[in-house]
Amino acid sequence: MCENRSAPQNEDLEEALDLLKEKEVYVTGGTLYVVATPIGRVVDISVRAIKVLEGVDLIAAEDTRRSYILLNILGIRKEVISNQKFNEHRKTEFFLSALKDGRSIAVISDAGTPCISDPGNELIRRALEEGIPVVPVPGACAAVSAVSASGFDLTSFLFCGFFPKENTERKEECRRIRSGVTRTFIYYESPKRILKTVAFLAEALPEASLCLCNDLTKTHERFYRGSAEKVLAELESNPNAEKGEFTLILEMPLPKTPTEKTEAFPSSPESALLEELLEGAPTLRDAVEAILKKDTPFKKNDLKAASIRLKNLFATFAP
Repeated sequence: MCENRSAPQNEDLEEALDLLKEKEVYVTGGTLYVVATPIGRVVDISVRAIKVLEGVDLIAAEDTRRSYILLNILGIRKEVISNQKFNEHRKTEFFLSALKDGRSIAVISDAGTPCISDPGNELIRRALEEGIPVVPVPGACAAVSAVSASGFDLTSFLFCGFFPKENTERKEECRRIRSGVTRTFIYYESPKRILKTVAFLAEALPEASLCLCNDLTKTHERFYRGSAEKVLAELESNPNAEKGEFTLILEMPLPKTPTEKTEAFPSSPESALLEELLEGAPTLRDAVEAILKKDTPFKKNDLKAASIRLKNLFATFAP
């Protein structure tokens, strides 16, 4: 007969959890912590992140003003020192010295995971070179949150930072997108440039599917889905489209497999016209019109000139 064992009581479970909490060590001296902060809702911050921010000696922040808002909400009183892209190299030496003296430091950005298109990587790189422990404290990340809700192929994906501003760089980015390195690409974009960027994609990559995420996790969170042309139309109809933060996910269609039939273009406009005549076009004029309705590399004027050449050739063989 099996022994009848009752399930653990709630009191036992709570006591076990309390013991685990007592054994947990959140902060160790001389360690650099990379702490993710919320991208919208404060409640998205983890318990561990709060414990680390409470326990470290210093906080290296991208924008001290924005970081103080979060820390005040959490009731955390700490020394916060600026660590932004304009002073990152200069401040790195100060932070390294503090770490070598046994102090603990947390690196945070304005929102999300540090170093993802945000400052912090220079300090982390130098700390590792000096043999200083670097510990990630995971949490919110706009790129990962957006791609997880995209519904796109996530077998592999590529995060590319902000979408290029200059036209030459944008065309080069399109070549990379079409290269087949992956199907899914992630970008950040400024609200001031979002309409221009989506308009560019509608023209340059009409075959791509987009998932455009606006103000992730915030009250007015919104997703725009579909072709770039469809997303552009929705943006243009929204009076508040150029507000908030944007994360853009782009997916390219599956490449054609070798077994798929691919239609080869005729080698010349004359060949194309002859093919149409053989397929039933009544006249050369009808053949020209039929070709122009297809995806063809031949221009209308070239086809007309070829039809005249063929007509003259046919005339030489007429009885």
